[in-house]
Amino acid sequence: MENPPERRDPASGLRASDSNREQVAGLLGEALSTGQLSHDEYSERLDSLYAAKTLGELEVITRDLQLEPRSAPSAVPYEPTRDGADTDHLLAVFSGSSRKGRWRVRRRIRGLAMFGGLELDLTDAVFESREVEITVFAMFGGADIRVPDGVEVRCQGMGIFGGFDVHGGPTIDPAAPVVVVKGLAIFGGVGGKPRKNRKRDSGA
Repeated sequence: MENPPERRDPASGLRASDSNREQVAGLLGEALSTGQLSHDEYSERLDSLYAAKTLGELEVITRDLQLEPRSAPSAVPYEPTRDGADTDHLLAVFSGSSRKGRWRVRRRIRGLAMFGGLELDLTDAVFESREVEITVFAMFGGADIRVPDGVEVRCQGMGIFGGFDVHGGPTIDPAAPVVVVKGLAIFGGVGGKPRKNRKRDSGA
């Protein structure tokens, strides 16, 4: 008796977007930081990532990794959902990306910098949440994060042949939001410090 033909997910043939690639790049960074991938394997998979054209090709790149269910790559084109509507994505690949001036800071920010730079200036921004989580993966790139004076900053990132140092001022305002910075810098840098005498608003 012949085996029934293997069913393919119809979404696997859909074209991948920059948001899909950024999501998988974040998963690869997590796999590198937990020791599942060596530096060479990480670089090889990044090459495959940016050469991939469909969602099915992206899925293959992380198929053998141990990832939390909430971090699994999406099998459908990126669309804001109840779980993802509070996340902002920034991508800087051989280029730059910035958020500054008057803008709304979502609860989560995900950034990827490869041979490029990210700029996040929160000093005139409106915070939508009492706690903001910023996750940055920088490889041969960097990110500069500026926070209002008085905001508590918790830096939990790691640098490998690179630096990861984001800090607030000496005085913390109990009414100010908390900014948690996570991620990984490889041959790159993620840094930041407070900017004084700037107005801060909270939309929470």
